[in-house]
Parts: sequence; C-alpha cells; structure tokens
Amino acid sequence: MHYGPAEMMVVALAREIREGDIVFHGLASPVPMTAMKLAKALGKEFTYVTLSDGVDPDFTRPAVIGSTLTANTYEGSVASFGLGEIFDLAASGRLDIAFLSFVQMDREGRINMSYVGGTYDRPKVRLPGGAGSATLTPVTRRTTIWKTKHDRTSFVKEVDFATTAADPAKMFTVVSNLCVFRLHNGLLEVDSVFPYTSLDEVKANTGWEITQDDALEYPAPTEEELRALERIDPYRIRYVEF
Repeated sequence: MHYGPAEMMVVALAREIREGDIVFHGLASPVPMTAMKLAKALGKEFTYVTLSDGVDPDFTRPAVIGSTLTANTYEGSVASFGLGEIFDLAASGRLDIAFLSFVQMDREGRINMSYVGGTYDRPKVRLPGGAGSATLTPVTRRTTIWKTKHDRTSFVKEVDFATTAADPAKMFTVVSNLCVFRLHNGLLEVDSVFPYTSLDEVKANTGWEITQDDALEYPAPTEEELRALERIDPYRIRYVEF
C-alpha cells in the first residue's frame, strides 16, 4: 500500500506508545489523535486521556474534522478526566507520555512557543505561550514532539525564547516528516531517517550542524498498520497538518 509523510508520522507516533502507558495530547493535534486511534486499532493496551476530558474515547468512531476538542476525542469515553487532573497526574509522575509540538526548537531540546523576532515585550510575532508544553515537559516520564514541516525556521540553531526545555534525564523524542531525533547527553541526535528521504536532506533542513555521517533507516509502515490506518481514518484527517 502507498504511504507518505502523513502515514509515516502517524505510524511512528503510534509505535512510541508502550503497553500500559497513560498517554496525553493537547489541542490542535490531529496527527497524534490519529496515532492514538491507530495504536488502539492494532490492539495496544494503554489509557488515552485528552483535552476534551475524555478517557479512552471510542477509537472505532472516525474523526470527521481536525479538531481535538470535539466529539472526535470524547464520544464513547469510559470516563471524564479534566485538564487540571491531567496536570496533577503528570506532576505526580504517573503520565507516561505527552505528545506536544513547537514553533522553534534547538539542538538542546529547548522549545519556543512564546514569540519570534524582536523582544519578549515587543515581539514581531506573539505565540500562544507555554500552556501544556511548559507544564508537562518537565514532569512527564517521556515526551514525544511532532512537527509535520521539518525546516530551518523550525529546527533552529538557537531559539528566540525558551518556553520550556527537555530534561536530559528523561526520554525526549522528536518525530518530524523526515526523521526521528532522540536526546543523548543533552543534545538531539538523528536516531533514524524515514525511507523516502536521506540524512543529507535532514542536514539541509536543520538549523544546527549535524555531524553524523550515517543514520539508521526507520522501518516503513507495515501492511497491517496501513490497513488499520485506512480503517480508523477514512476521512484522511491525518492530512490536516500537511
């Protein structure tokens, strides 16, 4: 079956989930939302909590719009669990993985969600701020970041402002449309490159210097994964972010 960056990213995010995990993603997250449904469809046992207050919504109900603050992530839920409780869950060390995104990121895993250009008081572009990123990144056991456009304006040498930062003592993974980065010794390194691209393309689209000479090729989606993805996402909501 055919696949592209959208399918590859959904599959890669779904593979990050482990059996028994408690998993969260926030607002404007159609790719992680689809990944949660895919992981459930493939039989992975985990608890899915969402910004809509739903716990384990019915994954068999396909999303019909890109919003993750709707029935897409609430219908069929086994319970309600508010955002305040989710933050408490993370702060007490019981949230296993949070799926988050960013506007800028540098090699140390510092995330900018505050402003771009100018100064904090007089920015060129004011961004939404820390919210879940600032609250959850320091306390969640594992953080997985997704970004559907891998370029030098996003993956920068130095962020304009550090809204939050990766904890070198914890697992920190970044999944883009080109590759997977993982944090090692406080720095992001290319863990693997997707089959349709190359390490040279990753280097050309990253603002910091990547000194690696080679990288593993990330395993392509399986036929089972692609069939399950078509079943749970017939309206192609996975393409909304691309």
